[in-house]
Amino acid sequence: MQPTEKTSPGPVVDGRPSSRKRWDTTDLSLVAVFAALIAALAIVPGIPVGPLGVPITLQTLGVMLTGVVLGPGRGTAAVLLYLAAGLIGLPVFSGFSGGFGVLAGPSAGYLIAFPPAALVAGLLARAVLRRAARFRTVLLFLACVVASLSTIHPLGVAGLMVNADLSLRDAVLVDAAYLPGDIVKNVLAALLAVSVHRAFPRLLARPRA
Repeated sequence: MQPTEKTSPGPVVDGRPSSRKRWDTTDLSLVAVFAALIAALAIVPGIPVGPLGVPITLQTLGVMLTGVVLGPGRGTAAVLLYLAAGLIGLPVFSGFSGGFGVLAGPSAGYLIAFPPAALVAGLLARAVLRRAARFRTVLLFLACVVASLSTIHPLGVAGLMVNADLSLRDAVLVDAAYLPGDIVKNVLAALLAVSVHRAFPRLLARPRA
């Protein structure tokens, strides 16, 4: 009699095995909804800052919220969908702009940084929500800060240097004007994310989140 082959039950979620490996319609719907959310936040008029006029907008709030709510996979997909919609010409960027021309502007580096920012925020948020039961708001805020400082600001500075022909020092000084606003937006993203995950505790428990 041949031994019975054992199969892996898959990842364990909340004490129960899960064999789910692919996104379903719920995942795709969440990606579309959060891409639309970022677009809606981008429509809110920004505050022009500095001689280049790159505005402080709510786009980064949408990006961070998307990452910490949906996780690295779906969060990055939602941001990529948003960028794709803008680059093909839909007016979903700040100031109702769109098209590949934005990549020649001073804000190009910030836009390019959105997907990796959502990825980093999502990875950190998933680790926080699966391991930490206390201080989640603070930890999610720190996740957003790390994602912002490691992706959005460095790539934003690089974009200013390339497209605005600024020196590294001048680009860093221009970028520094956005730091206080980012702190406020990261606090909001953390507070909103904690509320969402409290209402939907299994949102990041899905294997491919």
